Amino acid sequence: MPGIFRKFRNFFGRPSFEKLWLFPVWLLLGLSRLLILSLPFRMLAPLLGIRAGIAPFVPLVDPEAEARALSIGRVVQLAARFTPWVSNCFPQAFTARILLGLYGIPYALFFGLESGSASGLSAHAWVACGKIRVTGGQSFGRFAVVGCFSSAGLAQPRGWKPTHDR
Repeated sequence: MPGIFRKFRNFFGRPSFEKLWLFPVWLLLGLSRLLILSLPFRMLAPLLGIRAGIAPFVPLVDPEAEARALSIGRVVQLAARFTPWVSNCFPQAFTARILLGLYGIPYALFFGLESGSASGLSAHAWVACGKIRVTGGQSFGRFAVVGCFSSAGLAQPRGWKPTHDR
């Protein structure tokens, strides 16, 4: 019984943004998982943002947007701990992308591969915004980026052209 009281105290001690978004994010994680399992990636890709190839870049944002991105990351990770379904990196990244889009915060969603694991190839998805890793932790040093999607409206360097993978 003391564990339940500790969890309630922990919940009510959280910032109001996290308390407000916890249940909707929990539902979004379920919807994200359902979409990932039921739709082929080519149909999911337009929902992730603009395809930006494999050159990793992170959009720069002001401190207010960074703080909001950090809050979004915290609530996504918190809600993921309480889902009865698998809420690994891809549903978390997809959900974070939805929330960042709702708040108009630029993001970059990355897909990466690591070949050094014991089970062979290991895949990972993460979202970055400014110096904040919204979901996925410190993944740049461990995973080779194989795909990147960014929020619409990001200014791209002169001469930049999106890749059109088939």
